[in-house]
Amino acid sequence: PAETHTFSVRTIDLQQVQNQTRHKTDGLSSSTVVLRRGQAFTNSIFVLYSDTHSSLLSAGPVSVEVPVSRLGQPSLTQWSAVLERRLPNPTGFAKRALSVSLSSPASASIGVYTLQLRVETRLNVKTHSLGQITLLCNPWCQTDSVFLQSEDLRTEYVRSDIGLLFKGSPGNMVSRPWSFDQFEKGILDICMKLLQLSPQHQADMRTDLQNRSNPVYIGRVISAMVNSNDDKGVLMGNWSGDYSGGINPSQWSGSADILKKWAEAQFRPVKYGQCWVFAAVMCTVMRALGIPTRVITNFNSAHDTDGNMVIEEYYNEMGKKLSMSKDSIWNFHVWVESWMKRPDLGQGYDGWQVLDATPQEKSAGMFRCGPAAVKAIYQKKVEAQYDVPFVYAEVNADVRTIIIKDKKVLSTSIDKKRVGALISTKRPGSMLMQDVTSEYKTEKGKRKSDKEREKHTVKILLVSFKNLILSHKLPSRAPGAGAPGVENISFNVIITNNVAAPKLLKKHVNAQNKEYNRNPTGTFWEAHDDVKIAPNESKSPATCKISLKCT
Repeated sequence: PAETHTFSVRTIDLQQVQNQTRHKTDGLSSSTVVLRRGQAFTNSIFVLYSDTHSSLLSAGPVSVEVPVSRLGQPSLTQWSAVLERRLPNPTGFAKRALSVSLSSPASASIGVYTLQLRVETRLNVKTHSLGQITLLCNPWCQTDSVFLQSEDLRTEYVRSDIGLLFKGSPGNMVSRPWSFDQFEKGILDICMKLLQLSPQHQADMRTDLQNRSNPVYIGRVISAMVNSNDDKGVLMGNWSGDYSGGINPSQWSGSADILKKWAEAQFRPVKYGQCWVFAAVMCTVMRALGIPTRVITNFNSAHDTDGNMVIEEYYNEMGKKLSMSKDSIWNFHVWVESWMKRPDLGQGYDGWQVLDATPQEKSAGMFRCGPAAVKAIYQKKVEAQYDVPFVYAEVNADVRTIIIKDKKVLSTSIDKKRVGALISTKRPGSMLMQDVTSEYKTEKGKRKSDKEREKHTVKILLVSFKNLILSHKLPSRAPGAGAPGVENISFNVIITNNVAAPKLLKKHVNAQNKEYNRNPTGTFWEAHDDVKIAPNESKSPATCKISLKCT
């Protein structure tokens, strides 16, 4: 009689190669089988005897029991398991050789699951461990919130492991290659560890696992975990110029070295990173998790510290910039965009979302930024979650220049074009730059031409007074000009007197050092002179020439 039969699981085959090929996770290195949600995978189980069986998936305290159905098709809206067929018996002793298709919904939480088989007979119930699976987002699945229509873009933004990072200034842009390394051995497991070590997971494991169904939540967690300011994050930032005890950020060329170093050091922060390193590492993690992601560079990027979306710059009457505001304009700043739906914002805000792992300002108490919908930034929808006002200011802030003397304001001016002069990324399928400025801001009155970008490689402040027009010209530098190791910067200031009376003016020229991510420091060169100008005359009093020695 059936009651006297015992059972045992003889062999298990999770068909790793076949499943990972079908799930487009082939190449990802993990100690588990790597799958994408919203898609079925097949496993073969050879059992001696059973009346009923079901699969039990667990991720920490969260578990899902999935009864195995003998009929029907796998469901893509809930966890389901279907007995596809009885396989030929290769062992000679197994009573049943089963092929089971297990499916996850497109809204399943990503993470590492333990897969178990529970087998029931009339006498008892036994559970057998089948192994572990790592479940990722699925941009190939139309019902996944990270679905991306174009196969070429999925290849570029999920499967590609090489990229270009753009640095410099709008008129002197340079690119450097970067290896994202998401397919390197152990990297996916490290990315999963990053989720596990997050403050959200440590505080409430169950809630964190449930929230991992949402790429908006995932992006926000990763944005905080790539920097080490609030948690056991990956990278420590350093903009001091002194990189003793660590590595100069400019020396990194790939993400694997950084992530492996973090894991090998028992998850202590890697020293050191700056904005392009934070962004590149975040791009690696997001692509590994299955979320389409690209690296973005914003040239003339505003850092608004007081939330008014205006950058205030103070100068004295001698042309020296004063430290009266914490606002600054970086020559460039680098973040990432990730592709996802935004049902929390209503219709019209799906698509690219800004995420920034560089620790600049806190968002809800932690150093993180985004996801901020690019379409919300374009529309100046500053009430939209998350951090839209800050990112809007980075690309669109007005620059208010204030000239003061003896604590009195001499003049003010507004520049609406300087910030966000060029926003760029790598062009899909090539090693060229793609201009995405128009996705962030309207063309009218807010974007510089290529000629204007070149002209503003060196920033020159011109203080205008009533009935006077000031302009400047940067002559092109002849090849080989200047002594070896010396770079000459020359420019002309043109003064036009619009009235029928002569004027006596004072000319002040001041040059200050400026790092790419901060305000100018001390003056290293200045010149002052008296200028006489006739009625209705335009003149250039002198050519200003500065020699900079490279050390």
